[in-house]
Amino acid sequence: MLTHRLNTGFATAVLILLAVQAYFNVVSWWWLAIPVVLWLVFAVAGSGLVQSGYHIKTLNSQKPVTGRQIALTFDDGPTPYTEKVLELLDRYNVKATFFCIGTQIEKYPHILKKIVDSGHTVGNHSYSHSNKMAIFPVTKIVEEIKHTNALIQQYTHKQTVLYRPPFGVTSPNIAKALHQTGHYVIGWNIRSLDAVIDSESKILKRIKKRLNAGGIILLHDTSQKSVNVLEQLLLLLQQENYKVVQTGQLLNIPDYEE
Repeated sequence: MLTHRLNTGFATAVLILLAVQAYFNVVSWWWLAIPVVLWLVFAVAGSGLVQSGYHIKTLNSQKPVTGRQIALTFDDGPTPYTEKVLELLDRYNVKATFFCIGTQIEKYPHILKKIVDSGHTVGNHSYSHSNKMAIFPVTKIVEEIKHTNALIQQYTHKQTVLYRPPFGVTSPNIAKALHQTGHYVIGWNIRSLDAVIDSESKILKRIKKRLNAGGIILLHDTSQKSVNVLEQLLLLLQQENYKVVQTGQLLNIPDYEE
């Protein structure tokens, strides 16, 4: 697995080697741009793909896994649609993990409480869900995580240790912040793109193609479209004999501080 440290170390070594050769006129100075460009390409790709674990270890699936277990996760709530999601999950006797945004918790604390009271798990999805989170100072990122944790604890009496970075983007500062807070970084390996794709059938088809034992599905509890997809997905999982378990159970990690 290519990490930030390995990428930087390799690029630096190649850069030094090329610089020495360029000094003795063995190669052109233009060659020095190659390791810099490659480092940048890998850094951008690694930062934007939570599954890469480029900056920090991320948990995206479980292999091997006992039986046909799979985890269902929801991002960006709580919202009024969360209650519809909870009704469906209850109908199919399925438990899921909800990664909640601090500002949304402040709007709908009663729905957050309902999530936990219904037997589901709550994770931290930052306070602001800013698309600039990756470049925030470490202190601000830590503040966002701790603030959201405090809100979760205030309304549910639970101290979550699960964190999902907004947009799945990580950075050196996010990694440093998470080392301070001690959260597990939870990614996914089945991304529905339900927040981007308009067609419900295309969303379901995308998920179905990627279904695998030990996988973590990413959905959003933010629209009727996603609710409709969820109803079809739960039926599909039932037909395919998948056992939906909570994220912590799948990954063999705790959901909350004990």
